[in-house]
Amino acid sequence: MRIKKWLLLSAACLAFSATSTFAEETREFSVSTVLSEAFPWGQAAVKWAELVEERSEGRITLKIYPNAQLVSGDQTREFSAMRSGLIDMAVGSTINWSTQVPEVNLFSLPFLMPDNAAVDAITQGDTGKMVFDAIEKRGVVPLAWGENGFREISNSRGVLTEPADLKGLKVRVVGSPLFLDTFNALGANPTQMSWTDALPALTTGAVDGQENPLAVFDVARADRANQNYLTLWHYMNDPLIFGVSKRVWSTLSADDQALLKQAAIDAGAWEIEKSRSELDDTLQAIRERGVEVTELTPEQHQAFVDATQKVYEKWTPRIGKKLVDSAQDAIKNR
Repeated sequence: MRIKKWLLLSAACLAFSATSTFAEETREFSVSTVLSEAFPWGQAAVKWAELVEERSEGRITLKIYPNAQLVSGDQTREFSAMRSGLIDMAVGSTINWSTQVPEVNLFSLPFLMPDNAAVDAITQGDTGKMVFDAIEKRGVVPLAWGENGFREISNSRGVLTEPADLKGLKVRVVGSPLFLDTFNALGANPTQMSWTDALPALTTGAVDGQENPLAVFDVARADRANQNYLTLWHYMNDPLIFGVSKRVWSTLSADDQALLKQAAIDAGAWEIEKSRSELDDTLQAIRERGVEVTELTPEQHQAFVDATQKVYEKWTPRIGKKLVDSAQDAIKNR
């Protein structure tokens, strides 16, 4: 009997020791971002890593790989790489994930979201949950929202205040078919290329214009690439999503899952507030460098809305009518 008790006690001690060892195991995870910490996008990832390290007391480390280097610069491959487990985590853009998750094309519908309140009404409500469900079904666990901001248009040719001004304008766009359809509807000549290739093309005049959030325009000094005219048209917003490969997520304890998620929520809220609060200063800096900034009147804005309605006819079935209706209702009731 004593021997049996001793064996049971020894087994219990070994089990406790193994559990303790597992609980104290240190782990490092890769985090992909497209932009570095010079931009709000990269700063969101850095904040997430800082909060995780602090709250786990150094047990969990997030190693950030900016400039899409884990996918050799091809940012559209980030989601599939994370889904397959080649990338552990990412702070990614809905634009770059849209080829694998059609539902996130919602945010690229032209002129859907007129202001920050509209963005928040979508991301923080039932529509946002529907988007997260679609992402998770495809192998990535979404944890929180961040923000790259409203995308504005600039060019070297002149002031843009109506759709006719874009006729024949060669505009660099990201690698999404929806962007091609939007700019074709406006009479422009959209050209898909990476941002790395875009700056030289803008500088030489091979491309006339580009569209990006103000923070990207500012930090990348697009004004040095002949972008002397900037129009604030708020034609789409580019939310960021903190995501984790489902394969990695399944290896984490419930406590660590909760820690990672809350840290992502806090980092996302911090980055959204920071990026929005800096916009006025960013715009002032752009103006001071000699860029002519144009803000559309409500009537001018509506002309662009009317000119892009056929994009909705084509893309609503692909995104999902229920999701688009939910977003429009959320905006209407914001």
